[in-house]
Amino acid sequence: MKFRIWALIAAFVVQLLYGLNFTLAKDVIAGGFVTPFAFIIFRVAGATLLFWVFSGMGPQEKIAPKDFITLFFAAIFGVATNMLMFFKGLEYTSPIHAAVITTIVPIIVLILSTFYLKERFTTLKVVGVVLAFSGAIVLTLYGKSSRVGDNVPLGNLLVLINAISYSIYIIILKKLTDKYHPFTFIKWVFLFGLFLVTPFGINDFIAIDYTSFTPYIYFSIAFVIVGATFGTYTLNPLALRHLKASTVSIFIYIQPVIAGIFAIIMGSDSLSSVKLIASALIFTGVYLVTKKPKAPEVQL
Repeated sequence: MKFRIWALIAAFVVQLLYGLNFTLAKDVIAGGFVTPFAFIIFRVAGATLLFWVFSGMGPQEKIAPKDFITLFFAAIFGVATNMLMFFKGLEYTSPIHAAVITTIVPIIVLILSTFYLKERFTTLKVVGVVLAFSGAIVLTLYGKSSRVGDNVPLGNLLVLINAISYSIYIIILKKLTDKYHPFTFIKWVFLFGLFLVTPFGINDFIAIDYTSFTPYIYFSIAFVIVGATFGTYTLNPLALRHLKASTVSIFIYIQPVIAGIFAIIMGSDSLSSVKLIASALIFTGVYLVTKKPKAPEVQL
C-alpha cells in the first residue's frame, strides 16, 4: 500500500511537470529562439547525459540481449516519434487544440493494456475515464489562446500521431518496468533516441543564436531538460512498477487543470464556475480509476 501511494504521487508529479512544460516550451518555440527539432536535441541530449550520470544510483542489473530490441522500439515511440511530432505539431497548432487531442491517450492505453497487458477492463475504469475525459474537454473548450498556428489541421494531425505513439510507449514501458529498475534501461532508451532525433535537428541546432537568449529562455530550456524530461521519464516508470498502465495514463487529464492554475497565477486567465466543475469531473475520474477495488468487479 505504501509503494502504491508513492507511485500515485509520482504519476501526479509527472503531469505537474508536463503541465508547466507545455507553456514554457511553447514560449521558447513561439519566440523563435529555438526551432522545434533543435529544441528536441537540447532535450534529449541533456536528459541522456543526466540518465547516464545518475544510472549508478540504481541496482546494477544486466539487460538481456533480446530486450535491447524492446528498448529500441521504446526509443522510437517514446522519444523520437513522440517528441518530434509533439514539438512540430505545437508549432502549427494552438495549445488548446493540442490539449484536446492529447486527452485520447488514456483511452488508447486502456484499450491496448486490455489486449497486450491483460489488464481488467472494469466498469469503474470506464466510468472514471469518461468523467475525466468530459472534464478535460469542457476545460479545454472554455480555455483561451491568442496564438493560433499557421496550419492547424496539420498541427492537429501531428499531435494525434504523438498521442498514439506515447500510448504505445506506455505499454512497452510497462513490460520493461516489470523486469528492470528504470535507471537500468531508461538511459539506453534515450541514447537510442538521441541517435534517432539528431538527423532531424542537427542543422537547426548548430545555427542557434545564443546571444538572443534571455534568462527566461535559459530557465525554460533547463526546466524542459531537467524537469519535464529527466524528471518525468524517471518518475513514470517508477509509477508503472506499482500501478497499471491504464491507471498511470489517466493522470494526463490533470494537465489542463495544472495549465489553468498556472495561467491564473501568471495573470493570463481567471477562475470560473465552469472551470471548477470541469476540474471536479477530472479529479473524480482520476480517483475512480486509481481506486483499488476491495472486491472483484464485473468485467465488460
